[in-house]
Amino acid sequence: MRIGTIWPSFSALRGAWGAVLRGTALGTLFGILPGGGATIASFSAYALEKRVAKDRSRFGNGAIEGVAGPESANNAAAQTSFVPLLTMGIPTSATMALMVGALTLHGIAPGPMIISRQPDLFWGLIASMFLGNAMLVIINLPMIGIWVRLLAVPYRLLYLVIVVICAIGVYSVNNSSFDVYMTVGFSLLGYVLRKLDAEPAPLLMGFVLGPMVEENFRRSLITSHGDPMVFLQRPISLALLLISAALLISIMMPAIRQRRVEVFQE
Repeated sequence: MRIGTIWPSFSALRGAWGAVLRGTALGTLFGILPGGGATIASFSAYALEKRVAKDRSRFGNGAIEGVAGPESANNAAAQTSFVPLLTMGIPTSATMALMVGALTLHGIAPGPMIISRQPDLFWGLIASMFLGNAMLVIINLPMIGIWVRLLAVPYRLLYLVIVVICAIGVYSVNNSSFDVYMTVGFSLLGYVLRKLDAEPAPLLMGFVLGPMVEENFRRSLITSHGDPMVFLQRPISLALLLISAALLISIMMPAIRQRRVEVFQE
């Protein structure tokens, strides 16, 4: 099939603008938060769009919201992850940690003083973001045909190539066969979760943020001499706990409401 116009139609833009705004806001939030990053932002944006959609059956079959939302979140998180790095010297992801290492090798200490001490580096980095986005548009537009032809590769062949590359990458980290076996085990677990229609974003966020939450939880208890009320006495922690409880209740309410309807019908 020949590729037609590369610009989206007006109806596609009208259906995608809400997803773009939601994805940008979500990606900005995850880009600033430690432990976030573009990957978690993309998965979360897809899960959000699937949840707010009126017809969820369209997802997985070319829904424009499922593309616009995650891509907007990915771009927003990739840019805003530099904010805590350049202002406080805190890397929010593994990629930003590599950036800290690269700056340290050149004798540059990221932090609040980098803007005043090395303004050329700071503003040059911001300018490179605009130039990089422009270059991506210029390079990718002529190569759209190549990217589309990748979709013609049978999934059974593409899946095998992905698995082999993942196994090589996992083995090269510690040169350990156990890591490869563990990857196979988690692959089987992922297959089971996929069959159960489990969302990957919460699992990925828990895997990344879990150790950080536990470490800081223990640190807070040590500081408060074991008093758990410290989380309710501080306004920031209390506000975060209330927001988390509200989100949890909002997720559980549809299932509870449906169960109540079924009980009353019986």
